[in-house]
Amino acid sequence: MRRPFPPVGAWAEALCAGDRAALARAITLVESTLPAHQDLAAELLGRVLPRTGRARRVGVTGVPGVGKSTFIEALGMELLGAGHRVAVLAVDPSSARTGGSILGDKTRMARLSMADGAFVRPSPAGGTLGGVAARTREALLLCEAAGYDVVLVETVGVGQSETVVAGMTDTFLVLLLAGAGDELQGIKRGIMELADVLTVQKADGPNRLPAARAAQAVQAAVDTLHARAEWRPPVLTCSAVEGTGVSAVWEAVEAHRAAQQATGALGRRREAQARRWMEDLIEDGLRDAFHGDPAVAAAWPATAAAVAAGTLAPTAAARQLLRVFSAARGEPRAPAR
Repeated sequence: MRRPFPPVGAWAEALCAGDRAALARAITLVESTLPAHQDLAAELLGRVLPRTGRARRVGVTGVPGVGKSTFIEALGMELLGAGHRVAVLAVDPSSARTGGSILGDKTRMARLSMADGAFVRPSPAGGTLGGVAARTREALLLCEAAGYDVVLVETVGVGQSETVVAGMTDTFLVLLLAGAGDELQGIKRGIMELADVLTVQKADGPNRLPAARAAQAVQAAVDTLHARAEWRPPVLTCSAVEGTGVSAVWEAVEAHRAAQQATGALGRRREAQARRWMEDLIEDGLRDAFHGDPAVAAAWPATAAAVAAGTLAPTAAARQLLRVFSAARGEPRAPAR
C-alpha cells in the first residue's frame, strides 16, 4: 500500500532544505493524473515557488546513440567538482504499444546518480510531443526549489518537436555525430534556429578528425543562418569518454547565459515560457473537460463511426461535438468560422 503524502507545509520545508526523498516524492506527485493529487501538487508548487528561478536550465537533445547520457554524466561530474548542485531530468522513451518505459538513465548515469549534490530522475515520455514528460516543467521548478543550481533536461531526441524542451530551458544544447549523417542536421533549419550551443560528440581516436571537419561544416551553416543574430551558436567537439571538450561546452553555455543577461533576453525568454506554459495548461484542461463530458462521451461513438465510414466529414463531426459540449454547459452556440 502506497504511503500517504505528508502535510504540504512540512513537505515544502523538507524539499527546500534539499531532502532528495522529498523531491522525488514531489515529482511523483506532479506526475500523477489523479485530480486530488493535481490539487495537492498545485498547492505544493505554490509554497515553493519563491525558491525557484535561480538555476541554469539547459536542454540537451540529439539522435539516439549520440551519447546524451554519457555526455550528461561527464558534464554533471565536472560541475559537481566545481561546486554546483546538478539535477538531471532524463526522459525515457515510452512504448507506443504498452506505454511502458525502461527508465534506465540511473543505470546509464550510475556515478552521477550516486554522487552527493546530484539528483537524477528518469521519467517516461508517455508519447508526449518532443519526447518530454508532461510534467517536466513542474519537476524543473521543484529541483530549483530543492537547491539545484543546474538543471539538465535530456530528451529522447525524436521528431521535429525540439521546441518543447527549448521552450522550458535557457540554453538549448544539440549533440551531433560525425560520420553517421548527423552533419546534415546542420542544415535543417528548424533545429538550427533553436540551437544555442552545438557539439559534435565522440571526437576521440580515429573519429577525432572527422568530428573536427563536421564541426567546421556545421559552424558554416550556423553562421549563415544566424548572420544577423545577437548570439551566434558555437559548434564544438567533445569526447565524453576521454573527458576532452566537456569544459569548453559548459563555458559556451555560460557565455550564452551571460549574453542573455546583458541584453535582457534571459528575462524575456523566461517570461514568454511562463505565458506559454499557462496557455498549454489551459489547453490541456479544456481537452480533459471535453473528453470527460458525459454528453460528448455519449455522442462520440456514433460520430466517430460516421467519420470512419466516410459519411461525415471530420470538420463537421468536430463542430457537432463542440456544439454538444457547449450545450451541455448551457453556453451559447459558438459563431461559425
